[in-house]
Amino acid sequence: MKAWHAAIAALVFLIPQASKAADDLAGAARELARKTSTWGRGPVTATYRNLSSLPETQLTAARQEFERAIGGPQEGPTIEARITLSENVSQFLLVEEARRGEETQVWISGWPRGERPRTLNSGITLERRLVWEQDEPILDLAFAAEGMLVLTPTQLIWRRVQGAPQALVVGPKIRGRDPRGRLRVTGDRVQAFLPGVVCNGVVEAALAVECHASDEPWVLESGSRAILLANFAAERNYFDGRVVTQNGLRRSVTRFYSAAAFEETGGLSWLLTLVDGKTQILDGSFEAAGEIVGWGSDIAGLGASCNGGSPILATRPGDADEPDAVQAFAIVNRSAVPLAPPVPFPGPVTALWASSSGSALAVSRDPATSRYAAYALTMVCNR
Repeated sequence: MKAWHAAIAALVFLIPQASKAADDLAGAARELARKTSTWGRGPVTATYRNLSSLPETQLTAARQEFERAIGGPQEGPTIEARITLSENVSQFLLVEEARRGEETQVWISGWPRGERPRTLNSGITLERRLVWEQDEPILDLAFAAEGMLVLTPTQLIWRRVQGAPQALVVGPKIRGRDPRGRLRVTGDRVQAFLPGVVCNGVVEAALAVECHASDEPWVLESGSRAILLANFAAERNYFDGRVVTQNGLRRSVTRFYSAAAFEETGGLSWLLTLVDGKTQILDGSFEAAGEIVGWGSDIAGLGASCNGGSPILATRPGDADEPDAVQAFAIVNRSAVPLAPPVPFPGPVTALWASSSGSALAVSRDPATSRYAAYALTMVCNR
């Protein structure tokens, strides 16, 4: 299945730029329905997902048009279809993976992006730089004292520019398929957060950190100014909804995976990626004020962008073993507007954290090698 998904991703990016099978989304959906009906006359069951920058309403429209064009069930083996709304540089795409017994087919139907602007400012790019890679999962990474700290499910490792690395056991191996951890470095002070464990100490000539069992909240940063305290559900991979803002406001919200802040008139507002797949907008009082669809579960806030404001990095929704991408957005009138083209990764992004310096760190696992790689993400203003 991993090879199958990788092939689909390759088709999306390698499809000829000039190819066009339809004038718009509805035409592309009808074209897929025609190909499906020609291939087999049996009933069609379809699932849908959105990996594009288009809103979920467009996926709903594609589903309705496809099912309308397919019509009622006919005699024959059932066809299982998986339809993905995607995009490349010049086109939006509908990709169908169809199965009928042991047989499979893949069809792609695209339509031009037209005059719709791809980004808010084409002079901005998101730069990805490889920092470190290893076989063991990387939960977080931070630079400290002429070296870097790497947090894994079992250890905190200080890799120095000179000298052998120093490792500290931070607790028992984290249970679960999706372990999470967070590093926070302020000067020579170090904090490491793991499910049910907190570590505090310093890194100077040596790594001097003590860890103990604790349920105290994690410190979540967004950009270089916004901080949120959030309680992590120790036996899960999400935050349980108990939060404290930097001005001392305590709130109970829906369970969420990650958080990022952005500036609005009157102060900071927050975004939370909820466990149900939606991204919720909360105003300065931490009251629900809208939602954003089409993002993955990991977001991070950067420092000021080229034009001011506070950009948000977001992964895209998708399967755990598929290639991923991170894209920068501005929040305009409580809607997400792309700031720069998406930055692709070889596999799923397993962690995305903001740092106090205003940049971000993304960790990706390569399904071909099973190795983990950490990347620094920064905004570049092209003048």
